[in-house]
Amino acid sequence: MAEIKGFFFDQDGVIIDTERDGHRVAFNKTFKEFGYDFQWDVEEYHQLLQIAGGKERMRHYLHTKGFGVPVKPEEEDELIKKLHKRKTEIFIELIESGQLPLRPGIHRIMKEINEMGLKLGICTTSNEKAAHAVAYKILEDIKFDFVLAGDVVKKKKPDPEIYMLALEKTGLKPEEVIVIEDSRNGVLAAKAAGLNVVATTNVYTERENLKEADIIVSCLGEPDGVKCELKKGGDSLKFDGVLYAKQLVEYFSS
Repeated sequence: MAEIKGFFFDQDGVIIDTERDGHRVAFNKTFKEFGYDFQWDVEEYHQLLQIAGGKERMRHYLHTKGFGVPVKPEEEDELIKKLHKRKTEIFIELIESGQLPLRPGIHRIMKEINEMGLKLGICTTSNEKAAHAVAYKILEDIKFDFVLAGDVVKKKKPDPEIYMLALEKTGLKPEEVIVIEDSRNGVLAAKAAGLNVVATTNVYTERENLKEADIIVSCLGEPDGVKCELKKGGDSLKFDGVLYAKQLVEYFSS
C-alpha cells in the first residue's frame, strides 16, 4: 500500500449538510421569486439528487414535469442560468448567515490534515461561488491546496473527471489519496478514479447504496460531542465514535 499524502472532500452533505435545508430551500425561494407555482419537497428533492448539478436538476424537472408555464426551447438555457444564479445567491446568504453549520468532525479533521502537512482539497459539483463561500469564509482558518467546483469539468459525478483533475493538480497517485464523500454518485466517481473512499451518510444518503466505499460512517464525530456510527469497514481501527486523520492515514497506508 502507498503512503497517504492527501485528502479530497466533497462539499454538499459532507462539509455542511446543505442539501435538504440549504440547496432545496434556495431552489424553492428562487422558484417563488420567479413566479412559479411549484416547490420541491424533501422526498422529491431526494429523487432529484440522483442527477448531479443544480442546473441539470432544473433542466430535468422542466423536461419531465414542466414549470407550469410554457418555456420556449430557445429561451431554456438563459432561463436556467438566471434561475441558478439567483438560487446560488440565496444559498450563499444561507451559508453566511450561519444557518447551515458544519457537520460533526469536519473542522477538527481538516485541522489535523493541515497539521500533518498533507494535501487538502475540495471536489464538488456545487457552484464555484458557493464552494468558495464554504472554503474561504466558513473554513477561513483551514489551508486548502485547491477548490474544484461547478463547471470546472464537463462531466459531473459519477464520472471521475473532477477527481482525475484533482490528482493532476496535486501530482498525487490515486492510492495516495483519501476521499470523503456522502453519495452514491460521489463514491462511484472517487472509486472510478482509483481513490480510497470514506463515506459519511446524511438524511438523504443513508438510504443510498454506498457499498463501494471502503469505510462508511454516519459522520466523522467529535471527541466532546456527537459520536459517529461505524457502518462498514475499518475493522482494524480502534474506534471510539470519532474518526481521526492519523487513524485513516495509518489504515489506508497499511
